[in-house]
Amino acid sequence: MKFSVFQTSRKGGREKNEDRMGYCYTRESGLFALADGMGGHPEGEVAAQLALQTVSALYQKEARPVVRDPTEFLTVALMAAHHQIIRYAGEKGMLDTPRTTLVACILQGTSATWVHCGDSRLYVVREGELLTRTRDHSYIEQASAGVIRMQQVNRNILFTCLGSPTKPVFDVTGPITLQQGDKMLLCSDGLWSSVTDQDIVRELSTKTVHDAVPDLVELALRNGGPGSDNVTVLALEWETPDVFESTHGVSTDSISDGVFASTIQAGVMDTLIDDLDDAAIERSIAEINEAIKRSAARKG
Repeated sequence: MKFSVFQTSRKGGREKNEDRMGYCYTRESGLFALADGMGGHPEGEVAAQLALQTVSALYQKEARPVVRDPTEFLTVALMAAHHQIIRYAGEKGMLDTPRTTLVACILQGTSATWVHCGDSRLYVVREGELLTRTRDHSYIEQASAGVIRMQQVNRNILFTCLGSPTKPVFDVTGPITLQQGDKMLLCSDGLWSSVTDQDIVRELSTKTVHDAVPDLVELALRNGGPGSDNVTVLALEWETPDVFESTHGVSTDSISDGVFASTIQAGVMDTLIDDLDDAAIERSIAEINEAIKRSAARKG
């Protein structure tokens, strides 16, 4: 695989940065992930860090060198991250749980598959057009898509996240086949709430990701003003081997089998992630299998 990638995170006008992002890859597979710790609940940055570490740790175990089933992996990994946050809160005796959004994508061969929970987004831009983007799990976004009817609620409130006492709602999308020059952008709401989708498409269509991302972040911070949110962006451009010439690119061709590279830092949660809760993972798999059975029964 060959791709150009750029990531950055800015605190904006907030006291601390609760966003986390990163990517990791093997010879034949890549994982790109971003999480936005939710304000109004304790230790949002811990929830975001735990989510990325959990997904990354599971990816390292599974990608040998590819993930057998990206859809199943992303589903299990998201639920495992949710359980890890709940476990952390329980061990700390917290009255309220840390919470976070999550968007994560697996690239393998020429295919991309992603999962998201909350309002951290993924955009795919092709030949100057928005090919697709995720739909937030917020009342206003679901209403605009015709999924729910608006009631007397705060329309921007998320109705799901990781770490909540209720089981998270999430969507898995793909696989889609990538073409040379396709650009994919993962971001927290600090970006898309301050710039338009048209801004994002225009910047990605006319610049490299190494130029477009800093410019988009600066625009979001200016538009957001003194009280701007954390702004975090991870973007990549997909390149086929015969046209890959970027000095900023990542090539996995020289990586040996069994080698795993990552920009996702272990941080302060080393012990918890090194001792990844296998029981929580098994609970996630059991929940998913049960949901599949119920769905099949209803269709039958």
